[in-house]
Amino acid sequence: MVNGKRQIVVPGETIVSGNEFLPGDGAYRDGVEVVAGRYGIANVVEKHIRVVPISGAYYPRRGNTIIGTIVDITFNGWLINFGGAQNAFLPVSEVPRYVNKNEMREFLDFGESVIVKVWDVKSRGVDASMKMRGFGKIDGGMIIAVGPNEVPRIIGKEGSMINLIKEKTGCSITVGQNGFVWIKGDKIENELLAKKAVLFITEKSFISGLTKAVEKWFKEEKK
Repeated sequence: MVNGKRQIVVPGETIVSGNEFLPGDGAYRDGVEVVAGRYGIANVVEKHIRVVPISGAYYPRRGNTIIGTIVDITFNGWLINFGGAQNAFLPVSEVPRYVNKNEMREFLDFGESVIVKVWDVKSRGVDASMKMRGFGKIDGGMIIAVGPNEVPRIIGKEGSMINLIKEKTGCSITVGQNGFVWIKGDKIENELLAKKAVLFITEKSFISGLTKAVEKWFKEEKK
């Protein structure tokens, strides 16, 4: 497996062979081999091996920001697929303006993406709201998927990392705790730069001094 490459592995599968490789999160050494300890995506970065779990890692909590897609419309709201075990429900009463039942598809239609806040988690599913500022239908830009467990590193301490990306790219960026990131900029080049930065962080999330590494990466990219 080459440096920087990703591949899906299963528990017990050999990822790489060689004493120069260091097993990290989700991996362990067996003789000269580094072996997967769980099902997920194997990452090899600078001789460091880790396995990022695939799906099922996000459990919604009240107050979380999530990004999802409208998959159904009922008589009193919308169902949103956000990658969880169940869909989220967005009631008509939790949108920022009055919408009568004949206008529901005009306001939010099948396949459209939205940013919503989790305001309650029940056994039957998740209730969501978009009444607050910064929440609503996504218009333009691009959405990328990352591991939900990588979200804290993308946001950074008190938002330091995401603010750095915004500053360097001029893009508006919203990170959902469910592992979806919305990027919107004035130019597609800026959006792609922001996307590359986010993916760089996911690949390097295990290292210390990540902010400095990202700052150095931006300098090299802008050359």
